[in-house]
Amino acid sequence: MFYLLNILIQMKIILNNRDLSKTLGPFNDIGFVPTMGGIHEGHISLIKKSIKSNKKTIVSIFVNPKQFNNVKDFKTYPANIKKDLAILKKIKKLDFVYIPKFKDVYENKKKSEIKIKKKFKVLCAKFRKGHFEGVLDVMIRLTKLIKPKKIFMGKKDFQQLFLVKNFIENKFNTKVIGCKTIRNRNKLALSSRNFLLKQNDLNDVEKISINFLNLKNKIKYTKNINQFLKKTKKDFERIFNIKIEYLENRNTNDLSLSNKYNGSKIFLAYYYRSVRLIDNF
Repeated sequence: MFYLLNILIQMKIILNNRDLSKTLGPFNDIGFVPTMGGIHEGHISLIKKSIKSNKKTIVSIFVNPKQFNNVKDFKTYPANIKKDLAILKKIKKLDFVYIPKFKDVYENKKKSEIKIKKKFKVLCAKFRKGHFEGVLDVMIRLTKLIKPKKIFMGKKDFQQLFLVKNFIENKFNTKVIGCKTIRNRNKLALSSRNFLLKQNDLNDVEKISINFLNLKNKIKYTKNINQFLKKTKKDFERIFNIKIEYLENRNTNDLSLSNKYNGSKIFLAYYYRSVRLIDNF
């Protein structure tokens, strides 16, 4: 408790919906950065963008069980409230941190009516059944509670950003702002799941990541990009001893498969040992 009180000097921590409503009530220019904890430089970049763009900024820390299709994945998610708060308190002008309990977010037990179009059930939606329905449900609930003017999300989770932006902007008077992927000095995309890797494993993953990133230059003059990536997927699985879920080039406007270099990204998901990592470039 003393630890939390000490941080309150720097920023206000909100632990329930009553305090949330009372605290945010006077403000109508709120920037919101939703997280599940495991705070890293990628999150910090989102928070700083919100601070520059809005009069008030709030960060949420809530590990949402509804978006996990694997119980073990939920239980091992690398959230550490004490560590996260220690990082957040160092950010100048961060106003609020909202740490709700399950009952706060799901106070209204009625399920949101969420139907993801069949054409968008690709990439992570194909391999993680119910994942994005859970993401969209919690984002709708958090948006109703916080009433932000803008929501800031990273492009590393591009499909998530794509779907959240589509749903939230059609349902609320809120803009969803996509922000660039932050990478470490060895070009690995920052992710909370990186905390699950030991240092030796992290070194291996960084080397693998560079090989994936190099594909962007290789496909520039390739006629059938996805045919090339299909072969590359098999080669990389053998060379790096990893399990790749998908390695596909898709249009960034509608997530359809594309053999064009412009207006598209390579989307990737793979397992290194038991840790699932995603990227796009």
